[in-house]
Amino acid sequence: MEIYLDNSATTKPYKEVVEKMIYALSTDYANPSSLHRKGIEVEKNIKSIRQDIARSISAKDKEIYFTSGGTESNNTIIRGVANLYKKRKNHIISTKIEHPSVLDTLKDLESEGFEVTYLDVNEKGIIDIEEFKKSLKPTTSLVTMMHVNNEIGAIQPIQEVGKHLKTLNDKVYLHVDAVQSYGKINFKPSRYNIDFMSISGHKLHGPKGIGFMYIKENNRLKPLLTGGGQEIGIRSGTENVPGIYGLGEAIKITNKDLDENIEKIANLKNILKGGLLENIDDIKINSSDDGVCHILNVSFRGIKGEVLLHYLEQKGIYVSTGSACSSKKKGSHVLNAIKLNPDEIEGAIRFSLSDMNNEEEILETIKVVKESVSDLRMIIRRR
Repeated sequence: MEIYLDNSATTKPYKEVVEKMIYALSTDYANPSSLHRKGIEVEKNIKSIRQDIARSISAKDKEIYFTSGGTESNNTIIRGVANLYKKRKNHIISTKIEHPSVLDTLKDLESEGFEVTYLDVNEKGIIDIEEFKKSLKPTTSLVTMMHVNNEIGAIQPIQEVGKHLKTLNDKVYLHVDAVQSYGKINFKPSRYNIDFMSISGHKLHGPKGIGFMYIKENNRLKPLLTGGGQEIGIRSGTENVPGIYGLGEAIKITNKDLDENIEKIANLKNILKGGLLENIDDIKINSSDDGVCHILNVSFRGIKGEVLLHYLEQKGIYVSTGSACSSKKKGSHVLNAIKLNPDEIEGAIRFSLSDMNNEEEILETIKVVKESVSDLRMIIRRR
């Protein structure tokens, strides 16, 4: 039995997504910028998909821009807003637990003269809203933070942040990395006063290499990519038609039974959490009860998480030690930020679920993890 519990890194595409992509590659292969019938047909289909995506977040279709995924979206928005307003406002606010595509971008901007405030988080991975308010300056142009943390599943108070920014006399833009929350939390950016938002297709059973940005109407930014003027000049480059077709299908399926799927995944996570606590001693749950439905981060004290990962892999269970985009770097900046001790950081495993998982898989995972932890602890004691 193969049990895939690394859905925060990537998800298995739905069968219908693959079929749509094959259709795009074999039949709708024309360039949507071409003036002939085949090109116009593809352009029409892309327009329809854009409208479907917009409806899923109660947005306008002209507020949706296709990109290659979360990293490009984050870079485009952060750099685009920062560079547009740098002469007057060069201060940005973020948090210490952002994805590397945000943190590394901010480091680059700091080297160019921008000032960045990185907010601390508590033991649950949540910012202090009062500290956030105090960090705002007359020179602040942008607040950028993830909705859901990709390692521990902490949900930031985005609605409170957006509500406060709305009261300010001078406009401060809010960018939300919603890569781990879209399809896992039922929310609309307009109700949260979100100005910019990043989404990635492969986190919701769509293809890799495709995503979209939500850019609230009338908001401006300096484009990262220039050339042919696609995506209303915001993101030049020939459209990734197979990716867009696949993304559109994934979003259609995701939103069909969204609330039911969220409840199903949350229930599976609770079974996993309860089973691990009941069957294995000396562990620490790093994901809070009020976190997102699909992420459970657990520290197994006295064991290296990477060793346990490979031990489970040999038995057909696939998990991770943290973010796939930073797994080769030393130590987790997220687990450091929530002040875990070195043993807990070293022994951390992230289980991330999807609607493709079932209870039988979760019960088998509990059994195999229990056996594996027992075996590894016994080996360590013999040394």
